[in-house]
Amino acid sequence: MTSSALGRDFRLLWSAAVSSRFGDALRTPALALLAATVTRDPRIIAAVTVAGQLPPLLFGLLGGVYADRWDRRRTMALVDGVRAAVVAALAVVVALNRVSVLVLLVAAFLLATLGTLFDSASFALLPALVPADALPRANGRLQAGSAVAGGFLGAPAAGVLFAVAPALPFALDAVTFGAAALLVLALSPPPAITPATARRRGSVWSEIVEGLRWLRAHRTLWRVTLLTAASNLAISGIMAVLVLYALDVLRVPPAGYGLFAAAAIVGGVAGALGAGRLAARLGTVPALRAVLAVETMALTGFALARHPVSGGIALAVFAAGTVAWNSLWASYGQRQVPSDLLGRVGAAQRMVGLLTAPLGAALAGLAAAAYGTAPVAGTAAGTFALVTVAAWRTLRPAASAVSSRAG
Repeated sequence: MTSSALGRDFRLLWSAAVSSRFGDALRTPALALLAATVTRDPRIIAAVTVAGQLPPLLFGLLGGVYADRWDRRRTMALVDGVRAAVVAALAVVVALNRVSVLVLLVAAFLLATLGTLFDSASFALLPALVPADALPRANGRLQAGSAVAGGFLGAPAAGVLFAVAPALPFALDAVTFGAAALLVLALSPPPAITPATARRRGSVWSEIVEGLRWLRAHRTLWRVTLLTAASNLAISGIMAVLVLYALDVLRVPPAGYGLFAAAAIVGGVAGALGAGRLAARLGTVPALRAVLAVETMALTGFALARHPVSGGIALAVFAAGTVAWNSLWASYGQRQVPSDLLGRVGAAQRMVGLLTAPLGAALAGLAAAAYGTAPVAGTAAGTFALVTVAAWRTLRPAASAVSSRAG
């Protein structure tokens, strides 16, 4: 899935990202299985999950500041090196049978916190590695490689490895982080900063505000970010009840749920690989509008489906659109934002886009408990229809210029 046309540095970054994603896919389910061996209290198990979800909201903007302040290549390598050490220590604790709830909470929180800095640095580094017009294709290749490594390889292997030895998935995850750190260090060093390009730094807070103001002032990028947040409300709601919807509404046999869920991975890979072609043919902003329309039709089909096959096909198309949107959204921001602001603006995009996800999951859970899972899918489709109408009214190629700039 790599491409020689994207260059040596992109191939190294792609390999590092895929290596890390494979390790993540081993660790995440293994951490949940490990929590279940420590306690059967669902509140504590949920707390471990929450500990891994909070850092992007708490520290995402801070990670963006330091991704702009520090050498991004070295920052990514250092973060992966530290994550390798953390997961290796966790593997030792598991092997010695010294696991506690506190250990799980600290590990989940620390790894997710480090991940916020890595994600900001990676987002900001990519435009320096590939030509601007190749960004949609590069982001698509990154997402496709990560989906294959995580969904097809890492996730299925996690349970098997955990059954062999509970420490094994964590030990392999440490190896993948170490390999990713070495691959990132092999990237070409960035050009030296000269007095003409150096910029006086303010306080951390002032730099966070500068990034937020820049995002808010860019009319199209801000609208795309808000549309992402609105669509995430529906996506998180669907994902929160997907297993129950599949079993109760679509009548997916329990033994076939893994195959049903794999449809989303296949669709995601197709969407990632097609994002670059779509942007080249239509332009990024028109492509974003088209993708939303396709997602709305697919989600409507999913809500109306009552058979595993038709439901799986609709889910695959919806997943393709979701991943294509993410690739196009990231590429558009990377092309519009100045290099010295990429970390902060990218972090602000992600934080605003993710703010609605916990609310969507909570509302879906409450609605499903009261009315069943079928209305959740219908409501999600209706939400996407409203988002699509808003996108076609507000996202126009001619509006992609910056309306004003702050800072």
